[in-house]
Amino acid sequence: MCGRFTITDPIEAIMDRYYASIADGFDYKPNYNAAPMQYIPTIIGSKDGNRLGALRWGLVPSWAKDDKIGNKMINARAETLTEKTSFKSLISSKRCIIPTNGIYEWRKEGTQKQPMRILMKDDRLFSLAGLYDTWTDPDGNKLSTCTIITTEPNSLMEDIHNRMPVILRSEDETEWLGRDKDDVQSLLGLLKPYQGSEMRAYEVPKEVGNVRNNSEGLLKEIG
Repeated sequence: MCGRFTITDPIEAIMDRYYASIADGFDYKPNYNAAPMQYIPTIIGSKDGNRLGALRWGLVPSWAKDDKIGNKMINARAETLTEKTSFKSLISSKRCIIPTNGIYEWRKEGTQKQPMRILMKDDRLFSLAGLYDTWTDPDGNKLSTCTIITTEPNSLMEDIHNRMPVILRSEDETEWLGRDKDDVQSLLGLLKPYQGSEMRAYEVPKEVGNVRNNSEGLLKEIG
């Protein structure tokens, strides 16, 4: 699964990386412990180009009776996207990218779990594949939310966890965000494990387990 990540680059670097403009009302600040039910930076393609804004993490489908379902919809399995009512209508038209510079995962060590940070060897920004939807409450208020797609682990992740988020190759990002791209089979072909040899992992403080902790100290390599 994918339940925590970091996004700490300057907003200018994120905008340059994705050739994105800022959506109205978007207020960015570095997040050292991004967690479900928080608003997280996301990139969505529009007719006017890529837009950098915020979506709440935890998908609430447009047809949901209430927004509580979001707690259970933080991830979507790539292998079953077209089988699930919540996701199959989104893959063709409501795709997004969640930019990050590192994800957290917990490696089991006997009866304990050690938090790890997984990132690119050169520390660069990378793109998690996501889906989004907009839900309207009985009073007409709109809530836009997202989910992160997961897949099988690569050679690095398989010793840490049995799932990992889908990391898009940079050359596939335009297709994933493209509003005119609706070939579902082609899009599903992008959802595969990222090359493990391009990534690294290290142990981080156990304090990352508490979502109230959100400081640069969580990135410290220990052990």
